[in-house]
Amino acid sequence: MSESRETRLRRLHMRSWRRGMKEMDLILGGFADTIMAELEPDALDSHEELMDENDQDLYLWITGAQQGPAHLLPALARVSVYLQQKHG
Repeated sequence: MSESRETRLRRLHMRSWRRGMKEMDLILGGFADTIMAELEPDALDSHEELMDENDQDLYLWITGAQQGPAHLLPALARVSVYLQQKHG
């Protein structure tokens, strides 16, 4: 049985705010609060893949300190743009 979009968004929202690394809680939680519900199904799939990654790696990829894996670049870019818009 597959979950509804609403249930999926609630689950991902919870995962976004409970990452384990406070910086990623704030980045991904804020993204979940403001952007995630607007994502198209394919983009939401990519974002969910992103959520399976290690926080220390995600932080480096999202902030641009390191290049992320090619298959995650679109999802990383969405979060990076959100972060830049929020904090200039």
